Amino acid sequence: MHAVGLVLHPRRNSEAAVTAVLDWASNRGTEILGIGNEIERLNCAATAVTAAELARRSDLVVSLGGDGTMLRAMRLADGQDAPVLGVNLGKLGFLAEIDVPDLPGALSAIDGHEFRIEPRLAVDAVLAGRTVTAFNDVAVVRVPGDGTAAVAVCVSGQPFVSYAADAVIVATPTGSTAYSFSAGGPITSPAVEALLVTPAAPHSAYSRGVVLSVHDELTLDILPSSGRLAVEVDGEVAGYVEPGDRIELRARPGAARVIRLGMTTFYQRARRKLRLTDSAELPPSWPDPSS
Repeated sequence: MHAVGLVLHPRRNSEAAVTAVLDWASNRGTEILGIGNEIERLNCAATAVTAAELARRSDLVVSLGGDGTMLRAMRLADGQDAPVLGVNLGKLGFLAEIDVPDLPGALSAIDGHEFRIEPRLAVDAVLAGRTVTAFNDVAVVRVPGDGTAAVAVCVSGQPFVSYAADAVIVATPTGSTAYSFSAGGPITSPAVEALLVTPAAPHSAYSRGVVLSVHDELTLDILPSSGRLAVEVDGEVAGYVEPGDRIELRARPGAARVIRLGMTTFYQRARRKLRLTDSAELPPSWPDPSS
């Protein structure tokens, strides 16, 4: 690898992780890049660049933080060749692959092409003439005091279902364990190419979510009975919509590439992170097949 780009959590202490990357690169001729306003708080030898330059020049993007930092790194790498490696700082995440002590070995494995790529789907939303991209979800959310979210879901130009709810969430499989999950949506493998539409706290006749193909053309029409709604993109407010407005959404498979080293599976991470328990009575030896 000629260059490795670092994306840092805005608050967590990433000094040990950055040092580990710099030490690994020191005798390999690999340049370490960092976004200027992020690495300036660390007195280190990384080269300060803009976010756009980091994405363009890096052979590998390393996210140091949690899932939020990983989503930001994926957005930076969107449309570029560099895959993204997630390094967990603190809380266990769904997207991070390794912890800080594993960094040198992981970087050597990646340098030796001993890894696999997990493509991640994005959803693009056209909002007031501009396109915004989410790797978790796009949600239209009621603004307190402004009334409910009354939203019609149209598929391929035809009305399908409408919701009155606190929010309507359009999630990728990556986002199925985030806002959509908290609203009752299904856990979905990142290997599945689909969009999940999930109402949060629905109070309409139809209250179930739907799963759509990535080839479906999806629009959200804000109905006359709706209040003003915030549009959240990966948890951040990107704008507002009013009754009569329309949001067009398109799935984009393979928008980012996440590195996997075979340490855990998606289902192991989901079970541990969500603290899933079994509803059935199971023998203590399960899942030992010899019992």
